[in-house]
Amino acid sequence: MKIEDKHIVYFLGIGGIGMSALARWFMHSGKKVMGYDKTETPLTRRLEKEGAKIHYDDAVGNIPQEVLNNKEDVLVVWTPALPKDHRELNHLKNAGFPIYKRSEVLGLITNQLYSVAVAGTHGKTTTSSMIAHILKTAGKSTLGLMGGVLQGYESNLIIEGDGSDDTIAVLEADEYDRSFLRLSPDISVITSADPDHLDIYGAYEEMKISFREFAGKTRQGGHLIVNNAITSWLTPGRSGISYHTYSLDSGDYHAENIHVSGTDFMFDFHGKMAIIEQVRLPMPGQHNVENAVAAISTALQLGIDKQSILEGLASFKGIKRRFEYHIKSPELVYIDDYAHHPAEINAFMISVRTLYPKQKVVAIFQPHLFTRTRDFAGEFAQSLETADEIILMDIYPAREEPIEGVTTKLIYEKIKNPSKWLAPDDALLEKIAETEAEVFLTIGAGNIDRFVQPIKTLLEERL
Repeated sequence: MKIEDKHIVYFLGIGGIGMSALARWFMHSGKKVMGYDKTETPLTRRLEKEGAKIHYDDAVGNIPQEVLNNKEDVLVVWTPALPKDHRELNHLKNAGFPIYKRSEVLGLITNQLYSVAVAGTHGKTTTSSMIAHILKTAGKSTLGLMGGVLQGYESNLIIEGDGSDDTIAVLEADEYDRSFLRLSPDISVITSADPDHLDIYGAYEEMKISFREFAGKTRQGGHLIVNNAITSWLTPGRSGISYHTYSLDSGDYHAENIHVSGTDFMFDFHGKMAIIEQVRLPMPGQHNVENAVAAISTALQLGIDKQSILEGLASFKGIKRRFEYHIKSPELVYIDDYAHHPAEINAFMISVRTLYPKQKVVAIFQPHLFTRTRDFAGEFAQSLETADEIILMDIYPAREEPIEGVTTKLIYEKIKNPSKWLAPDDALLEKIAETEAEVFLTIGAGNIDRFVQPIKTLLEERL
């Protein structure tokens, strides 16, 4: 199938962060973009303003006639997050439409380009976005299909240049549903591989096997850049690939002289290819310094000069819902973050405590998925312990059906801090109003973001 032969692209799940980046790229390429999503969001509304036609009810009658009447001219892209009984998906399958997963389409788009794919259970969105931004800063022809909306771009699509054989594609390699195995990048970056998606893999060892397979998908003559924490079991597995290790403080590439300057982090990059002093990163957290080390390592393999790297990271404004400030005053701070795995929450909380060691902190957490809550209840409890107060919301189910006995109480009962509360959606704001904390955190990958503006308005009344 040749993408250039298709003039209409129909998305099932167009509002997903990765799907919407693809939708934007197709619109940029002159295709007609239409689609379905379960819920209207700021992201879908923005896509509609940019030209996409979107509806929010799963009904065969909502599929545009322009799609139904032009089978040979239509590409259907769907997300595995859809339920198995999705009416539109099943109708189009039965009607013989060409239907591809997002990962398959990414493979088709990037197959003809020099590509960088960043995988990992956490850190991949920030790292891939840093790489794409550095390339754009350096003036390289770039196609960046990101898994988050970048601050300053207000988009999850980065394009520099008109597109050519010299274009470098930067994308996230998603381990969910083993999607990343459809990619064959020239540079593979693996930021982490903590146990996750056990509903798909069944066991952590199976997940490790998939990450090894992804590493093996790196093209001959390419580069594999791996976090030093997982190099004991993740190596190239074959000859013909240049192998590089990195981390915060060890490996072929690492950081030294890390210190805080206001809310920015400063460090020196040390590696076998270069030493770059006084790197400024306007993102809090040592975990983001580690992500920047991976981004710099990749940029050096791509031939980017030191000055462009320094300028790129210093001008990187971050990603929405990644340590995103909504209130930042001496009296009151409100930060929203997408963290939804215990390792991510732990890194986020360490960053918060580094910047605000003496302030009273309240963490408001919405668990994401019944299976993840079941599998990691104890780890979630431990990662939240450093907050002075903890408010737990109901589980956001996403694609899953409820599991008997799996509720937020599983985490609640394992939290040792007595200052903890369960708060359903309709009681959340009232509970927040009762706390006298100075630093407020909302944490989670579900629909907790719909509370961001109401919480911000509530807190601003204090100021």
